[in-house]
Amino acid sequence: MIEKNHGVRCYVLIDFKIDELTHQDLGQMQMYVNYYDRYEKIEGENPTIGILLCKQSDEALVDLTLPENANIYAKEYKLYLPDKKLLQKKLKEWLDEEQN
Repeated sequence: MIEKNHGVRCYVLIDFKIDELTHQDLGQMQMYVNYYDRYEKIEGENPTIGILLCKQSDEALVDLTLPENANIYAKEYKLYLPDKKLLQKKLKEWLDEEQN
């Protein structure tokens, strides 16, 4: 998924992986981020952000594979939704916050 976010003035690239995160996944995302920064980004825009959603993340692998200034983030996703009552409670809390 590619999204140009006007709020942060940059491209946001999102990749959803169904398996564990690998260094190949990180390298591929780094390539995509580099491409958008070099060929799609216009002057005045912020650097492209890459987000990898994966079944299992490994922070050590991320640290060793990517450069220190990389705008790439790897996070684990969950395969289940919270309880219906908990979702309803959270929704009510968010609506109450918006009204105040």
